[in-house]
Amino acid sequence: MKGQRVFGLAYMMPYIIGLLIFTAIPFVASLYLAFTKYDLMSAPRWVGFDNFERLFSRDRTFWKSLNVTLIYVFATVPLKLAFALFIAAILNYKLRFIGFFRTAFYVPSILGGSIAIAVLWRYIFATEGLANMALGLIGLGPVDWFGDPGNALFTITLLRCWQFGSAMVIFLAALQSIDRSLYEAAAIDGASKTRVFFSITLPLLTPVIFFNLIMQMVQAFQEFNGPYIITQGGPLKSTYFLPLYIYDEAFKKFNMGYASAIAWVLFAIIMVLTLLAFWSSKKWVYYAGDKRS
Repeated sequence: MKGQRVFGLAYMMPYIIGLLIFTAIPFVASLYLAFTKYDLMSAPRWVGFDNFERLFSRDRTFWKSLNVTLIYVFATVPLKLAFALFIAAILNYKLRFIGFFRTAFYVPSILGGSIAIAVLWRYIFATEGLANMALGLIGLGPVDWFGDPGNALFTITLLRCWQFGSAMVIFLAALQSIDRSLYEAAAIDGASKTRVFFSITLPLLTPVIFFNLIMQMVQAFQEFNGPYIITQGGPLKSTYFLPLYIYDEAFKKFNMGYASAIAWVLFAIIMVLTLLAFWSSKKWVYYAGDKRS
């Protein structure tokens, strides 16, 4: 038994060491730096709550960036989940070449976060890109996708919604795990497809919807590659998300303390919204064996 414990700890050590070096220590260090003024060249100087006081009372860029981030999250997550569920429902049918279609729809989620796809996206939605060429074929004028502040955030949102593959795969697995006898009973009772979806499928999917909601919300708050590569936060900071602001303060202006304060505010926002989601889940998420179901 003692030997098994030693081997078990030996196997876990790489993970534990990685967790301490790359997660736990930076996590604690950033909390300390949030209360300091630190430029990487000199020792951190303790300033108390000055960074947070500047953040909330004098920094208009922070509020602008926070507003852009919240709009993006609340627009992207519902659209992405709805689209992923819609495609998963279609791919749940036994169609010809279904394996090919499932792979094809999943590929964007693998490539979507890469730098190459962000560059490709920039060329597709350029003034003379494929998107405007397609609009020209149906007689519509070119759209300034990234130059117009009203369109830039929408275009970045499309990029995130396009990466629906991971959520789709989880929905598809959940759909295939639903007991077929429930659908057979509904068919005998003459229930319509719409009634079956809202009375059987959707309630049984609520645990998976909740899981995808949390995962996609956290990912959306961390959006960086797309806006950084495509728009650099512009035009007029219409795509200047909080992660971009943190990056600029930390690695362009070397305000590590101030950047850490912004990062902790972002962490607090994500935590509050996650707790709200868990609290609300008691009212709309139904698990197997739940007395409410």
